Amino acid sequence: MKPLLLIDVDGPLNPYAAQAQRRPQGYSTHRMRPTGWAEAESRRPLRVWLNHAHGAELLALARSYELVWATTWKDEANDWIGPHLGLPRLPYIDWPQMHGRAPRGTFWKTQYVLEYAGAREFAWIDDDITDLDREYADQRHPARALLMRIDERIGLTRPDFDTLARWAG
Repeated sequence: MKPLLLIDVDGPLNPYAAQAQRRPQGYSTHRMRPTGWAEAESRRPLRVWLNHAHGAELLALARSYELVWATTWKDEANDWIGPHLGLPRLPYIDWPQMHGRAPRGTFWKTQYVLEYAGAREFAWIDDDITDLDREYADQRHPARALLMRIDERIGLTRPDFDTLARWAG
């Protein structure tokens, strides 16, 4: 069975923290209104930067991984993000509670990522992963796990894709 590749949107695919006045090279700007944003106070659509080359990179990794959305966008990533990247509809983690309490100083997603992965190997890309999350996974997950923190100012880079490919191989 292939390992899971758990994909966060904001940070890895959308470098939202890049300088607001400068779109990162290779990225295009999209205006979106996912459910969570429509309920936000802002009347303006959400600005999302996407690098269309990331879709081909993820599809290449799909030979070695089962791709899964691990984002607060949940299934809406299939409607708003996937089509811009040329991705098929992907399964997603349906978080039991978002932004809730987390064990021992870990990121709130970590406990649910381990629950979703079960006994399967997985790689997880997210901008909120810390050493505490890695330690938590090492202590509680029965299989190999790669937790990669992606800089939210830069997004996924060539070395990140290379690391993911090597790890799965």
